[in-house]
Amino acid sequence: MSETNLKPIIITIVIGLILGGLILSWDKPGSYDDDHGEVANNLEDDEDELETGPKGGKLFTTDDFSVEVTIFEQGVEPQFRVYAYQNNKPLPPAEVKVAITLSRLGAPAQLFQFTAQGEYLLGDHIVEEPHSFEVAIAAELQGQTYHWSYDQIEARIEMSDEALHSTGIKINTAGPTTIKPTLQMPGVIAFNQHNIIRVVPRAPGIVIEVKKDLGQQVAEGDVLAVIESQILADMRSLYLAAQKRLVLARTTYEREKQLWEEKITAKQDYLAAQQLLSEAEITLDLAAAKLLSFGEDPQSITTIKNLTRYEVRAPISGLVITKAVARGQVIKEDSEIFTLADVSTMYANLTIYPKDLSVIKIDQEAVIKAASSDLESTGVVSYISALIDEQTRTAKARITLENPDGHWRAGMFINVALVTEEIEVPVAVSADALQTLFDWTVVFGRYGEYFEARPLELGRHDGSMVEVLEGLSAGEQYAAGNSFAIKAELGKAGASHDH
Repeated sequence: MSETNLKPIIITIVIGLILGGLILSWDKPGSYDDDHGEVANNLEDDEDELETGPKGGKLFTTDDFSVEVTIFEQGVEPQFRVYAYQNNKPLPPAEVKVAITLSRLGAPAQLFQFTAQGEYLLGDHIVEEPHSFEVAIAAELQGQTYHWSYDQIEARIEMSDEALHSTGIKINTAGPTTIKPTLQMPGVIAFNQHNIIRVVPRAPGIVIEVKKDLGQQVAEGDVLAVIESQILADMRSLYLAAQKRLVLARTTYEREKQLWEEKITAKQDYLAAQQLLSEAEITLDLAAAKLLSFGEDPQSITTIKNLTRYEVRAPISGLVITKAVARGQVIKEDSEIFTLADVSTMYANLTIYPKDLSVIKIDQEAVIKAASSDLESTGVVSYISALIDEQTRTAKARITLENPDGHWRAGMFINVALVTEEIEVPVAVSADALQTLFDWTVVFGRYGEYFEARPLELGRHDGSMVEVLEGLSAGEQYAAGNSFAIKAELGKAGASHDH
């Protein structure tokens, strides 16, 4: 039988021996000290430490045949290199056939096949981090097969469900999500300029009472100040006099009309009375119009006891943001004595640099956070200026914020995150799950009652979720909230990264 035909048969035999060794090795559970876990470094088949070979690797010997397994990673991606010895003397790599199977938590077994290269046998795959796995070795020399196994545990900790609950660690599942990259920029809260009302008295006079102060919240119709106005008193008096003249003119008209119809008086007297009635009606209408121009309701004049007193009332519900009035002050009819702002909506004003103008659009989503508190809200861009400021070389943008509870206040500094795009990704994890371990960025995968570090290659992020390019698959569970507690337990146990 040719060597070509023998090769598949030999490979099949080797794989069978490897799987047999794995089955035997699975019966050996690791031991841990307590609920919070004890990190195990190098769990072996025997209680004794594995022997170290000439190349610094793990040395396995049966009779006069030995293999040394190393993970070499100086200047290259981690790779298995196997050296063979007989009677403690190096064997040519081509005379030995080797296969290694790795079994990791939460992953299928991985088979490594080897080819001769220089003085060693080189594995055909990269040994991915972390180097935490069960290893089954099969080797063939001169028709005889040998197999060994060992455990190498790294960045792993056992934690029961009770310990998980007591430490507040939350478990999430990696999977598809929508990443929303954001553009970060500072801003400041300002009043909605369309909701600012300037209050004027409309009638000159002397201020005798001020009811509201700067910074107070007022309701529509609340009295802001009380003024004594001689001009307004004259207008009210004229209206009341016009009312009385109208009553008299109507009485005279009714009498003259009746006398004329009874042919007692001349028609001329009837027409004169009719003219006087029309003039009285016109005079009353003019007096009422003047009162309305002062914000007065003519129908309420008859109930007023002091004709000189005039109440200035709030035209809207809002906040008093300016006050320019005091008791005893003489004011004109156009004096701005109060300014009110309706704070049910506010503006978040942003400063936009020219390089960012291309990614900012009207109706773009944004998250607004207060710089000095945990206050947070959402909104959309409602305005982008068409001009660049000549001095600052920046443009302005604005977000309209709903503010029903009044928590947003003018002058507050804010940080704004504008959503620039929405990207569907197949695998993502929460940003608060990421930890730094050794020189890796990791999450701690959950496998039964074990956590084990999973180094990740990360992609795009939006501050909340992070895309995973390599290191974790969709459907795998990982520690999210309070994951730093796992890192702390690893530190207590003296976890190290050495091969």
